[in-house]
Amino acid sequence: MSLIPEQDEQERPGRSRVATAAVTIGGFVLLLWVIELVDTVTGHRLDSFGIRPWNPSGLSGILFAPLLHLGWGHLIANTGPLLVLGFVILLSGVGAWLRVTAVVWLVGGIGTWLTGGPGSLHLGASGLVFGWIVYLVLRGVFTRSVLQIALGVVILLAYGAVLWGVFPGQTGISWQGHLFGAIGGGLAARLEKPRQDSPEVWPPTRTNQ
Repeated sequence: MSLIPEQDEQERPGRSRVATAAVTIGGFVLLLWVIELVDTVTGHRLDSFGIRPWNPSGLSGILFAPLLHLGWGHLIANTGPLLVLGFVILLSGVGAWLRVTAVVWLVGGIGTWLTGGPGSLHLGASGLVFGWIVYLVLRGVFTRSVLQIALGVVILLAYGAVLWGVFPGQTGISWQGHLFGAIGGGLAARLEKPRQDSPEVWPPTRTNQ
């Protein structure tokens, strides 16, 4: 027998999911800021761990590049989209966010290493931003969820303009990272399927037990 009122008992899962999403994405972005602080203090030595295309020693950059930035301006530009998009994905659960991020991270990194110009250095979390945008835009198409399709439209209206960054032409911008991050997001949307133990859309339908 529970002493907690039934209404509070029903609302707790929703509040917990929102809190978990906020804490998780906040912690991830905080980690990026701490890493940039360390990079600044050490004379930007960490930047050397970015992706160096076609260089075997640059393969490690596939793992580290999204955690590194070329200065505070670069990090600040990515912070807002990371917080918003990451939070929205995390509302579907930490597991879903980890799976999507892993696909975007690896596809974006490998694609950049294979197609980037020799002698170039690629780093930054913008590949994740592009991947998360495309994932959210396409997720509803594959899950056939009306609410997720509507959410995808909102995301497209809010962030769709940045997708022009997948095309070459801007000096100092890794269009390869953007392009393959976006491809990774599309692949993640195709692979991610609704699970019977989790709600298809957010918020979940409340039921009495």
